[in-house]
Amino acid sequence: MGVLSLALRNLMRNRRRSLATIAAVAVGSTSILLFGGYSANIRYSMETAYVRGGGHLQVQHREFNQYGSGNPTAYGIKGYERLIDAVRSDEVLHKMVLVATPTLQFGGIAGNYFASVSRTVIATGMVPVDQALMRQWNFYDIPLISPPLALNGAKPDAALLGVGVARVLQLCGAFQISDCQSPPKSDAAMGTAIPEDIAQLSALEASGAKKDASSSDKATLPRIELLASSARGTPNVASLEVVQVEGQGFKELDEVYLAMHLSQAQRLVYGAGPPRATAVMVQLRQPQQLPAARARLEAMLPTWSAGQPLAVLDLHLLNPFFVQTNALFNTIFGFIFVLIGGIVLFTVSNTMNTAVVERTVEIGTVRAMGLRRAGIRFLFVTEGTMLGIAGALSGVVVALAISVLVNGLGLEWLPPGSAEPLPLVLRVWGETGTLVGTSSLLIAVATLSAWWPAYRAAKLSVVEALRHA
Repeated sequence: MGVLSLALRNLMRNRRRSLATIAAVAVGSTSILLFGGYSANIRYSMETAYVRGGGHLQVQHREFNQYGSGNPTAYGIKGYERLIDAVRSDEVLHKMVLVATPTLQFGGIAGNYFASVSRTVIATGMVPVDQALMRQWNFYDIPLISPPLALNGAKPDAALLGVGVARVLQLCGAFQISDCQSPPKSDAAMGTAIPEDIAQLSALEASGAKKDASSSDKATLPRIELLASSARGTPNVASLEVVQVEGQGFKELDEVYLAMHLSQAQRLVYGAGPPRATAVMVQLRQPQQLPAARARLEAMLPTWSAGQPLAVLDLHLLNPFFVQTNALFNTIFGFIFVLIGGIVLFTVSNTMNTAVVERTVEIGTVRAMGLRRAGIRFLFVTEGTMLGIAGALSGVVVALAISVLVNGLGLEWLPPGSAEPLPLVLRVWGETGTLVGTSSLLIAVATLSAWWPAYRAAKLSVVEALRHA
């Protein structure tokens, strides 16, 4: 306690220099924490978006992730209903699983033949009730508002398009989408009649859908045709009613996205054959449950798979962009910490070197009174540690204050590759690991910075120190 009191009095002898050193450490700590809060928000926002769309885990054919995009129908899961029932009823998984739902993904060509336009799309068949529930997952309290799923409660032949698909198919006017304008009529090709073969298939699909449609529907929504290859390799077409156009966040996905009812997708791909799904999505209640849930699924999969070569993939394997983005921000965070740590190192070292020079006679006096070299080293190292503690704690307080201010302004930013702006949030409060880790490392750097001046002070000769003028 005596050493701490003496170290504090020594620091207070030159308040201006001590305050300048503390301010330098505080600025470094604040900068690191604010960037850490910014990168944490990006990580949580991306994770929330991926979990809402595809769940934490997916059960797929073992080779679907590598080769399924070329021929998804060849990698469908037979009897997926039994697998989902097993997941929901398992004594371990049912406590962790929030949603378990099938999905069917395949490629096709969507066309608006009355405008003579078409484009390739990646169609997804889903269970709208389950997908609507998945969109409500928000474990990290991210201020991301997912629009209501228009397919939920819609007719069996309903479809949902990305804004990019709607733009190419010239459906912007029908949904009054901002920043989505159809080309002038003079530049667009004149519409032609739908080819006879496609028209016949489309008419069959449309007639079946009309039987299920409600008589209360008054608004006439635009229709498109979706051409896809069936499981036997023959072409099949479905007439779909576009009920909503929705931005997908990323332009690349927005340009190919088409969602429809799972039952409609299965009729299009498998016809009258047994329906299949290309994946079973599993959304957990908490992200910390992912390792345990994956281990349980992998252990029980041979029993549930009915001999099919299935595999369990988590969101990191399914979304390499998410992993790469996290690695990028972790590298930048480490680089920033090294730079600021170097500044703190030289700032504290310069302060302590100056203190040693100014107090050379004092060092000789206390050494002559019997204080050992280790006592001198401990005294100066303690002063450096106290500077680090004061600066790090001040930086935490300032970073928390700035984050509260910025978060209250409601700012937005547009990430690279994104089609929609995201809220700018600095997640400093609650990031205990970042707060404790950054503060501890900066204190360690400050302590290390004081070690060499303390070593020099302890090595001074008593006689030379007393003669110092």
